[in-house]
Amino acid sequence: MEAKQYEEQVEATKLPPKSAEYEALVRAGPNLRPLQQIHAHLFVSGCHRSRALITKLLILSCAAGSINYTRRIFHHFLHPDSFLFNSLIKSSSKLGFSLDALLFYRRMLTSKVAPSSYTFTSVIKACADLSALKIGRVVHSHVLVNGYGSNSFVQAAMVTFYAKSGALDVARKVFDEMPERSVVAWNSMISGYEQNGLANEGVVLFRKMLELGVRPDSTTFVSVLSACSQLGILDLGYWVHEYIISNGIHVNVILATALINMFSRCGNLSRAHAVFDSLDEGNVIAWTAMINGYGMHGYGVQAMEIFNRMKAYKLTPNSVTFVAVLSSCAHAGLINEGREVFASMRQKYGLVPGVEHHVCMVDMFGRAGLLSEAYQFIKELGPQELVPAVWTAMLGACKMHKNFDLGVEVAEHLISLEPENPGHYVLLSNMYALAGKMDRVESVRNVMIQRGLRKQVGYSTIDVNNNPYLFSMGDKSHPETNEIYHYLDELIWRCKEAGYVPIPESAMHELEEEEREFALRYHSEKLAVAFGLMKTTHGMTLRIVKNLKICEDCHSAFKFISIVTNREIIIRDKLRFHHFKEGSCSCLDYW
Repeated sequence: MEAKQYEEQVEATKLPPKSAEYEALVRAGPNLRPLQQIHAHLFVSGCHRSRALITKLLILSCAAGSINYTRRIFHHFLHPDSFLFNSLIKSSSKLGFSLDALLFYRRMLTSKVAPSSYTFTSVIKACADLSALKIGRVVHSHVLVNGYGSNSFVQAAMVTFYAKSGALDVARKVFDEMPERSVVAWNSMISGYEQNGLANEGVVLFRKMLELGVRPDSTTFVSVLSACSQLGILDLGYWVHEYIISNGIHVNVILATALINMFSRCGNLSRAHAVFDSLDEGNVIAWTAMINGYGMHGYGVQAMEIFNRMKAYKLTPNSVTFVAVLSSCAHAGLINEGREVFASMRQKYGLVPGVEHHVCMVDMFGRAGLLSEAYQFIKELGPQELVPAVWTAMLGACKMHKNFDLGVEVAEHLISLEPENPGHYVLLSNMYALAGKMDRVESVRNVMIQRGLRKQVGYSTIDVNNNPYLFSMGDKSHPETNEIYHYLDELIWRCKEAGYVPIPESAMHELEEEEREFALRYHSEKLAVAFGLMKTTHGMTLRIVKNLKICEDCHSAFKFISIVTNREIIIRDKLRFHHFKEGSCSCLDYW
């Protein structure tokens, strides 16, 4: 019976492809309702056995986004050929139906239809989109067995897959073994490094790409600019921007947004705004990037102005936009504006506030000293919304305004939620120390030792002559360590003469007084600043990136350093920017 049906299908494929039915399918295009009507007509007319017509119907129904309907038709299709399998796998993978792409591939294998390079590029993309590392490894073995291991398109897809799945060592091995590397392969490897927290490796690979004469495209630059943002490498960001302009590369919204983020996160807001203004038509993402840029620098008023302009242009803000606006209000102390914006989420835009919005509100109230309002806001949240980040924001406010009793209560609550997070124990220890309960400090430290928990290591990076340098507290790995320490000692002495007084509370509380000052002096950001002052010409702005929040002592010291050296120092910590110039900071000590 099955053989007879197959013979009928083969005979049916002899129908002329440009029949009236075929033309009707072409006119319908990827629109589900017309396709269903034509499908019904094919059954009535007996043309449903035509391989050409059903293949076209399947491809169009998949393109229409109706994967369920496509599956139902395909289920009744006997003996599909490689063209149909490849078309369905490619369409479903391209449209985001990754699991269905893998199911079609499995059916292809069980049907004894040989996969091709076109098959593998689409199947591997589906694995990458699902981060299905185990399945992808199996597909990789199929690639090798079928003799496509040296196909450049398949290799590029494998690089993308392994990079997206976090297996960067395998991705790099495949990449290095490619006889010819396309721009797509370079982009995948650079993006893989950048997205997996290895931005510096991404930058190194980009420079190698240029050395080999490979011409980058806009996709390359989006990844490189994101890497620059992470590392604070402004000079490379400038170079990329100039390259884009001089080579006439079209700056679409995605590339423009990457430029806005890079300039904002590297401390050049005026250049970020210039890119923003050059956009012919921006979208919500670009506007949100500009709002966030002003917010993280503490310019809340300007952020609100951009937000109001955005609404005037009839652009609807999304959830991420509101995080940027509320964060801007928190950093600038715009309490009333923040309340109004938060209320408008539900009332005007029908958006349900999420964790990040709640954190912004607690942070905003807390920074302003409205601890009771912040605590009341937390109490009104549901159990699902009481995540550690909300309590962490509350704890920061308690420390800032020296409400140690409430701070201890909040810190203990944090530990009950995340008992394996060492940061919570450090915060609790600091609270006990500031409250003068040194016996409790020791007990917390003992618990950390027993559980094998270690405080997160702080580090700071500075870019000098297009080379990033990393420093940690008390770091002596740099070849010029002696010169750096000697220069920093002299610098601190000059600052003390100008009125700087170290703040010992910023050092670990179990240290003796003299040891605390030593620990404070050699914080990673101070070492980075000293090195930058040594290696750059007078008048140049220093830009430092720190992975943790800047401590009170370094914040105070940099005000004086900006005076005695007549330099502007820009620090980007984990929360925001600080611009130190002529003895003051852009945050106005509101941080």
